[in-house]
Amino acid sequence: MKKLISLFTVAFAVVFMAFSAPAFAGDAASGGKIFSANCAACHAGGNNVIMANKTLKKEALAQYGMNSIEAITTQVTKGKNAMPAFGGRLSAAQIEDVATYVLSQSEKGW
Repeated sequence: MKKLISLFTVAFAVVFMAFSAPAFAGDAASGGKIFSANCAACHAGGNNVIMANKTLKKEALAQYGMNSIEAITTQVTKGKNAMPAFGGRLSAAQIEDVATYVLSQSEKGW
């Protein structure tokens, strides 16, 4: 009986974790404000006015390997191609908040 209860508990935990929303490290609300002030000129609504195919939409983030806090944080910090580096303008916590906001919005479909 104890094995059955343990098995049921483990199965429940696995199912619960599989269908729960992803956990984000930063503060999405703060990230939204920072995004509006620093990123929205080029990325309003998750789009990209410079490179139209490299949006912040879920599918594009996955396609270009940018679908993690770490990848977005690196890109925002160091910049890449036409995107400037924000590491000198924003703190590490602010950049993490922006990354959290971007992932959160991509999950919601912008």
